[in-house]
Amino acid sequence: MIVAYFWTIKPSRFPRAIHAMGFDRFRLKLDKNVSFHKSLGTGKGETFTPSDANALKWGLIASVDDVEKFDNSFVIKRWRKISISEYRAVLEPISSHGQWAGKQPFVATAKDWDGAVAAVTRARIKWSQNFRFWRSVPPVTVSLKSAPGLIAAIGIGEAPIGLQGTFSLWESAAAIREFAYKGAAHQKAIADTSTYNWYSEELFARFAVLDQRGTIQ
Repeated sequence: MIVAYFWTIKPSRFPRAIHAMGFDRFRLKLDKNVSFHKSLGTGKGETFTPSDANALKWGLIASVDDVEKFDNSFVIKRWRKISISEYRAVLEPISSHGQWAGKQPFVATAKDWDGAVAAVTRARIKWSQNFRFWRSVPPVTVSLKSAPGLIAAIGIGEAPIGLQGTFSLWESAAAIREFAYKGAAHQKAIADTSTYNWYSEELFARFAVLDQRGTIQ
């Protein structure tokens, strides 16, 4: 099962958040309940440049065997101690294409899902293509935020530059398909990706939202 968390912290807790980001990876790597994990910074998801960053919101996506056990783990409890709000979504993969850090972490198991859907897009941008990518992003983000059926969207990243993505929530699978395959701005971005080959690695995954707790924004 896949679980996604997003925490909001007070400014005074920023040093503790940085500390947690640095050390969580070691604890999670040793946790036999966890087969894949990524600690995430967040941003507005508008330009995907460092100016987007939100130092008061942090995230984590993990593939776990036992969701409730993970929900009571040291890592999650530590984030709760330093946060003022928490969002958690329990997800089941519907489809996944591409890789994340050389792995294919999400195996599609959900079928015939007609409820809310989450989407994760993530890419490793080639350094030589960063500026071209940033110039192409704004029209897509504008169309995303006004897309029918979008519930919420947040920028995610493993680093301030070069490792960028989006976590979004949609009312239905049909709504995200409409945006992905019929939106003019998104279609141009897809064409530009083919033309300029600006990613050295990319992933797009959709998930059935089985459970939600808290609010993401």
